[in-house]
Amino acid sequence: MLRIFAATLVSLFLSAPLAAHEQFPSRPIRIIVPFTAGGPSDLVARLLAPKMTATLGQPVIIDNRPGAGGVTGVDVAAKAAPDGYTIVLGSAGGVAISPQLDRGTPYDPSRDLVPLTLGVLVPEPIVVSSATPFRTLQDLLAAARAQPGKINQGSTGSGSLPHLAGELLKNATGIEMTHVPYRGGAPLTTALVQNEVQVGLADLPILLPQIRSGTIRALAVGSPQRLPWLPDVPTMIELGYPSVDTNNWHGFVAPSRVPESILQRLHDALAGALKDPQISRQLHDQGAVPGGNSRAEFGQFIKAEMAKWGEVIRRGNIRAD
Repeated sequence: MLRIFAATLVSLFLSAPLAAHEQFPSRPIRIIVPFTAGGPSDLVARLLAPKMTATLGQPVIIDNRPGAGGVTGVDVAAKAAPDGYTIVLGSAGGVAISPQLDRGTPYDPSRDLVPLTLGVLVPEPIVVSSATPFRTLQDLLAAARAQPGKINQGSTGSGSLPHLAGELLKNATGIEMTHVPYRGGAPLTTALVQNEVQVGLADLPILLPQIRSGTIRALAVGSPQRLPWLPDVPTMIELGYPSVDTNNWHGFVAPSRVPESILQRLHDALAGALKDPQISRQLHDQGAVPGGNSRAEFGQFIKAEMAKWGEVIRRGNIRAD
C-alpha cells in the first residue's frame, strides 16, 4: 500500500507541470511596453492585444513601464516569473544596444531573455534640414569632407540608435560630423526644421510628416529596399554603402526558463496577429514594417544586431547619457 501511495504521489507531481502547461493561459497576459502610452511601440502592442485575446481566450493587457531608454520595462520582464504571463515589447535600444554601453543594464539579454518574434522594423532615413543646400547624399558627403566637423548631426540621445546610426554612416563614408544629442524625436525634429542641426536620423513615423511637408529632406534610407513611403529616396546599398543599415526595431521577448510549449503558444498568437491583414495595414500606415518571424530567426537577428552595434560602440568609444 505504501509503495502504491508513493507511486501515486510521484505521478501527480510529474503530471502537474504538464497539466499547467496544457491549460495555458488561464488568466490575463501582460505585455510590458517600456515607453509611454501613445508612442510607436505602445501603438504596436495595442493593435495586437485584441487579436491575441481572441486567439488565446484570455485578456491581453498593456503595462507601460517607461524609463532609461527602454531598459526599465525590459528589466521588469526579465525578472518576472517564467510562466508566460509577462512578456515585453523590447526595442533595439533596450535589447541590443544598452547592454553594451558603459552604464550596462541590470539584465543580460542572452541569459535573462528569450526571443519570441520581431514586432516591427522601423526605418531610420538620413535626413537634412531643407534650409541646407544638400539635395543628395553626395552633396552632404562632399560638404562634410570639405569642412570636417562643421556639420551638426542630431540624434535622440547619446547611445541611442539614431546616434549609433550616424556613427555607422560616418564610419562607412569617412566623414566627420559633430554629434548633438536631444532628448527624443520631437525636439530633434524641431532642431532639424530650424536648422540647428543639419543632419539627423530618427524613426520614420516621427519624421514623415515633416518630410511630406517639405521642411525636412530625406537623402537616403538604410533599408535593403526603397521604402513605399519614400519611393524616390535611394537606399544606401544603391549609393554604394551596403554596411549602413539603420533600421530600428521592436520585438517581443520573454523571461528565460518559460516552458517551450508556452513560448510556442505565445509566438503563434503574436505572429498570427502581426500577419492579420487589417493589423498589417494599420502598422504599414504608421510607417512600420510588420514582423512575425520564427523564434529562431528572431534570435539570430538579435545576435546580429548586438554584433553590429557593439562594434560601432567600441570603435567610437560611445558613452550613454
